[in-house]
Amino acid sequence: MDRLPSEMTAIAISKPGGPEVLVPEQRPVPKPGPNQILIKVAAAGVNRPDVLQRMGLYPVPPGASDLPGLEVAGEVVALGEGVKKFKLGDKVMSLVAGGGYAQYCLTHETHGISIPKGFTIEEAGATAETLMTVWHNVFERGGLQPGETLLIHGGSSGIGTMAIQMAKAHGSKVIVTVGSQDKADACLKLGADIAVNYKTEDFVAKSKTATNDAGVNVILDMVGGEYIDRNYDAAAVEGRIVQIAFLGGPKATANFSKLMMKRLHHTGSTLRPRSVADKAAMVNAIEAKVLPWLAAGRVKPLIDSSFALKDAAKAHQRMETGQHIGKIVLTV
Repeated sequence: MDRLPSEMTAIAISKPGGPEVLVPEQRPVPKPGPNQILIKVAAAGVNRPDVLQRMGLYPVPPGASDLPGLEVAGEVVALGEGVKKFKLGDKVMSLVAGGGYAQYCLTHETHGISIPKGFTIEEAGATAETLMTVWHNVFERGGLQPGETLLIHGGSSGIGTMAIQMAKAHGSKVIVTVGSQDKADACLKLGADIAVNYKTEDFVAKSKTATNDAGVNVILDMVGGEYIDRNYDAAAVEGRIVQIAFLGGPKATANFSKLMMKRLHHTGSTLRPRSVADKAAMVNAIEAKVLPWLAAGRVKPLIDSSFALKDAAKAHQRMETGQHIGKIVLTV
């Protein structure tokens, strides 16, 4: 550790509030514990949970950094005791439980993934959290199969744009909901089969038409609220609805008899509080099944915009406009 600085710049949340509460401050450079690696951060993804944490609505899991930031990419500059997966100088991208908005960040070695060939550092910084969210929810929980149809709400988001590409690489059909023609065009360009403008079109009717009235097999939903009942309508018999957020609110009135009539599965998950072992298992599965798609250039994050670390507040302002298409990244 002697060649590393003792202090680093990090973006802290000074108090719960708007983007302006994100302020640069000096922090000690963290020291890796057993099986941890220290990454000199070159890029960090900005995600919706960061915004919720900034607003005071997303409690930090026990033991995690109080700094925002759930995914980073950069170089391994220090190793904790017992690290076997990486060596000094390796270029990695990783899911982290917090602390990504900083010059240095710790992660468990089993959560790191070697940066795929052909990826820019910004792309690598915007990959890990999104990749794991899509993999776990669409493929592990939702059980999407080749030939099945996936409906993605928020198709132009970072998660949506990644899910489109992964589902298409898997041989599935994709329908997305979006709020503008620009967003529809971006999703179709990435491979979505149908883009539905939820402001002017009914996604239930469109889903039925696209599937010859059979309905969709898997729904990835970050909206909740009134979409819950409509998802049950849009779903096929034995359909799987996977909840990853509630931008439209976590409470709804829904006709639950549809769960029985169609034998539906309604599940959901959060990633951040999961155990080290759970996340490691997801990384192992991704390295086996998804990395070939990344290496072949079939799947990569769509970058909306990048901001310097000190401009994290501007990155959050961009996210809160809802106009972004794909991922927002901080560069260090």
